[in-house]
Amino acid sequence: MDGEAKLRGVGDSLPRLDAGDKVGGRARYTDDLFRPGMLHAALMGSPYPFARIISCDTSEALALPGVKAVLTGADIPANRWGGFINDETALAIDIVRYVGEPIAAIAATDLATAREALDLIEFEFEELDPVLTIDAAMADGAPLIHENFAEYEKRPGQGDLAPNQVSRQSIIEGDVEAAWADCNVVVENTYEVQAQSHVYIEPCSALAEVDESGKVTVWSANQSIYKVQASLSKALGLPMSKVRAITPPVGGAFGGKSGVTVQPITVMLAQKTGRPVKLTLSRTDDMMMMRSRHAARVRVRTGAMADGTLVAHELDVIYDGGAYAEDSAAVLGFGLLMARGPYNIPHVKLTGSAVYTNKLRAGGFRGFGNPQVTFGTEQQIDEIAVRLKMDPIDLRLKNALQTGDLWVGGQTVTSCGFRECLEQVRDAADWPTRRQAPAANGKRRGISVAGVSHICGLLGTSAIVRVLEDGTITLNTGAVDIGQGSDTVLAQICASSLRLDIGRVNLVAPDSDASPYNWGTGGTRVTYMVGRAVESAAGAALEQIRQHASEIFECAPADVELRDGGHVGIVGVPEKELSFAEISGRAHYVTGGPIIGTHALVYDGQEFDPKRALMDHFPFARIGTYVFGAQVVEVEVDEVTGQVEVLNVWSAHDVGRAINPAAVEGQIQGGVVQGLGYALCEELTWEDGQPTNPTMMDYKVPGALDTPTNIHPIIVESEEETGPFGAKGVGEPGLVGVAPAVANAVAHATGVRLTRLPLTPESVLRAMTAE
Repeated sequence: MDGEAKLRGVGDSLPRLDAGDKVGGRARYTDDLFRPGMLHAALMGSPYPFARIISCDTSEALALPGVKAVLTGADIPANRWGGFINDETALAIDIVRYVGEPIAAIAATDLATAREALDLIEFEFEELDPVLTIDAAMADGAPLIHENFAEYEKRPGQGDLAPNQVSRQSIIEGDVEAAWADCNVVVENTYEVQAQSHVYIEPCSALAEVDESGKVTVWSANQSIYKVQASLSKALGLPMSKVRAITPPVGGAFGGKSGVTVQPITVMLAQKTGRPVKLTLSRTDDMMMMRSRHAARVRVRTGAMADGTLVAHELDVIYDGGAYAEDSAAVLGFGLLMARGPYNIPHVKLTGSAVYTNKLRAGGFRGFGNPQVTFGTEQQIDEIAVRLKMDPIDLRLKNALQTGDLWVGGQTVTSCGFRECLEQVRDAADWPTRRQAPAANGKRRGISVAGVSHICGLLGTSAIVRVLEDGTITLNTGAVDIGQGSDTVLAQICASSLRLDIGRVNLVAPDSDASPYNWGTGGTRVTYMVGRAVESAAGAALEQIRQHASEIFECAPADVELRDGGHVGIVGVPEKELSFAEISGRAHYVTGGPIIGTHALVYDGQEFDPKRALMDHFPFARIGTYVFGAQVVEVEVDEVTGQVEVLNVWSAHDVGRAINPAAVEGQIQGGVVQGLGYALCEELTWEDGQPTNPTMMDYKVPGALDTPTNIHPIIVESEEETGPFGAKGVGEPGLVGVAPAVANAVAHATGVRLTRLPLTPESVLRAMTAE
């Protein structure tokens, strides 16, 4: 195809397919949608952290002109759902378990009327003693947050649980107790990390409609149409075939929309009224009613030999799951799997649990349990370096995993660029010079590092590639782009698989009535898992194209070669050529039928080896394909105020191969900024169970003036042979190592080791003063 413009595909930094619509205001999010006769809904939240509902009077609310329906827990089916434990209902039934838990819902002709009617509902409560901390939840004789816990349906393999315990798990490899004797240095500490709000731009929103047959259609902001479909099926008592889930553009999620949010109650209002109903939460309601990152307490002990060889690592973590189980078992399991870090440590004992408390339920959040344990583990690597008078990067390089090494549990690491990440951040940061750089007057300067590991392979997915009559392509995956740019990446994979320009690929929006199955957007999995399905589906379509071409050319299919721009020809005969349009026309109207390539898979990496590690109640049957990174942070600490100013961040990530380098850099930068919020300022707080900062006025996230201009993303490629074009994922790792890197840099600057997040000016100054 001499003289033609270069095909745009894998390896190109292309703008996102939806960028124009979003920047131009043409993208229509859930709250922008409208249906004829649509009603507007509002929710009432519990005023108490733990109380029994004695009575409820909705008569005044129902009498308000414009109100069409009022629902409370007494009006809905007691159908429970959940990730590992079915403990949730659409509205609280009989007992409220956190302040903000939805207890009533109203549908009215306009939103103002719906909200006015909420004030007319009269509830009577009997207050109960709330359980507000991890220690209180585990105390002997603690009140049971779920008194009917034994009756809940649970996923098999949970084991026997203590009162208020959601999950307990352990991973043991080697002999930790014996290994301590081989250690010349041992460090031990306890670390505490806070609850963090997702603060996605678009609050949770849903629009529901019920047709004459009772089939439900829901448009909503979510991370998985099939999770929404399955949970609604349970909540409503409907077959999944009677639930249709559609995803309009999503304004961010970060894990907070991985399960159902307001969809169940929105559908119930639509069923009650017989009219479409839309429910969009206010920012305050979203922060009080939905989900947070798990707060946690992490006890870590790490030992090394005098030459820096890491020998033993023991970690025990307790995650605060809030009032409902959600994904706590999975968060715990994944946290333990990541708790050794990207290092060869032969003896590990990793234990943990998750507990109920009477606070906002905790769910998946970018990093999924990994940031909590990494905050402790990576600080201890630095502490060992100080004790041994070694450079922190040299210590990490000495113990770094490499391709072919084994992960905890015995899986072979199939591709690993961790050493390269460490070397590249060291070089880019001019590490030796900056470690000695002087600070300005009244400031203390420090620079340090954290290693990062994560996964990108889990669960099931599928894809359909259809060649249209004109030779263009329709790609359908069911994957939800929540703002990370995965639609563009998947279209690039499809285009390059067929040697087409991306402009000839049309991506179908997720719709459970039409899209093939995909588990969800999460776990840094879309590029790797869905990309694999797309590449294979395109390959299946190409085989059909080759078969048609071989029949036309009267040659063997193996003699048909793919050429740029949607053409095939005979190997060694450049003048012989057919277009995709010609071949697709033959398939549609002459013989064979439309060309449709499909592929489906469940993660098929290596299983864990039960002979190598004891993995008790671990929730994942198979999970893996590891990704790695290294993050260096340079800070200045004000000696008068304790304010930590981040001057530079270098963040290197092993992505296998960058399908879209600009998108990879954007994900790294976004992860760093969110990680800085986690490290320095973000924290959901409660007083006697009452949220004290559920507004953007009181909950501090990094703004433009808080964010360093010098965030340096570094792409490391260590091609993964099982990945699409060698690619792995990068969505979450950019956040994971930021907090420990900041804490290590503060320690380098001040000599003070802080063990609780966030590192606010008050906490830093208090520690410096004490020192």
